[in-house]
Amino acid sequence: MKRYSAACLIAVTAGTAHAQSSVTLYGLIDVGVTYTNNAQTGKANGHNIGASQVALTDAHTTGLSGSRWGLRGTEDLGDGLKAIFVLENGFMVNSGALAQGGAEFGRQAYVGLVSANYGTVTAGRQYDPLVESVQQFSASGYWGGYMSSHLNDIDNLSNTNRINNSIKYTTPTFHGIRAGGLYSFGGVAGSNTQNQIWSLGINYNGGSFSLGAGYLNARDPNVSFYGNTPNKGLATANNIGSFGSTTAPEASPGSAGYASAKTLEIIGGGAAYKISQTTITAVVTNTRFGSLGSSSGPNPLHYSGNAIFTSAELGVRTMITPALLTGIAFDYTQRNSVNGDGGAKYLQLDLGADYNLSKRTDVYALAVLQKANGRDSLGQSAVADISGFTPSSTDKQIGLRLGLRHKF
Repeated sequence: MKRYSAACLIAVTAGTAHAQSSVTLYGLIDVGVTYTNNAQTGKANGHNIGASQVALTDAHTTGLSGSRWGLRGTEDLGDGLKAIFVLENGFMVNSGALAQGGAEFGRQAYVGLVSANYGTVTAGRQYDPLVESVQQFSASGYWGGYMSSHLNDIDNLSNTNRINNSIKYTTPTFHGIRAGGLYSFGGVAGSNTQNQIWSLGINYNGGSFSLGAGYLNARDPNVSFYGNTPNKGLATANNIGSFGSTTAPEASPGSAGYASAKTLEIIGGGAAYKISQTTITAVVTNTRFGSLGSSSGPNPLHYSGNAIFTSAELGVRTMITPALLTGIAFDYTQRNSVNGDGGAKYLQLDLGADYNLSKRTDVYALAVLQKANGRDSLGQSAVADISGFTPSSTDKQIGLRLGLRHKF
């Protein structure tokens, strides 16, 4: 019935229908109540001021799955070749506003060709192979939601940033192995490398054991990677040091000071091993803001060299019953010393439980506890900064969420 209704909609708007085509309308709504014991509200006499906060929020900031609706289509071209497309909109269910900075199809927008023998080629705004290869092994990619990301999604495993202007190729699966590559054109006259992005990824699924690895390289990331949606708050000389609720690493006190990086490099790997109803997971990532002090973004603290974040996560998830999933993970993120500041460390504990009321509707509860040490990218004492929440006024923070999710 859903496919028939969606096909009728397309036929009316486009005036064309093909017998061997299919169009599916799909979506998801995720909303919940969140609580944090400490949200930074300002400063007084040089000291941070914080207060507890309760809010109704969409999952784009703290939940399991960002609210969305989309159209997915395919056309059989014969000889094993198909044309495909995806248009996927993200929205904030608590306010009705568009997500992804206001882009109409900010989650995904691509068209391509797929062959069972030769793989898939797509072009548009897409997920990168690093995310597709490693995200599934992290708590944030499976049961913990955005709030369980590593330091405001410093390694993009929660897919905060999609890739514009990109062409992607994905191989068929062969003996459990699948690989992919992506290239995003910078589009700058006279420079083939300015604003360009490229990424690689590979996966192996051997039944009870699986693993994945990926790499992403973004030139001028303050523009190409973090500024790739409308109304996106780039790190500028005016907004560095002024924070509200955010879902962008470039607006996090842990990394906002590195907007002048010429290159962003992320490399990551993950693995999972399933024993009966329990799965043990591990993820390691390395995020490098390279060549600080370039003209790609502001540099009020006059940084030079590289800022390098190493994150490690160990998690366990268990199906207690066919309807109840529970998870626990421990995250550790460390940054090197930049300009002699001594670096920073972030310890985080993630807890979650998800109960299916039906095949399409579930309720869940999440808890994240974080402790920060050292100096942040703004030259201040590091504060706890749970992904999706306003940064804490101290080195500690607790985030809680009770949510409801429905798929259609």
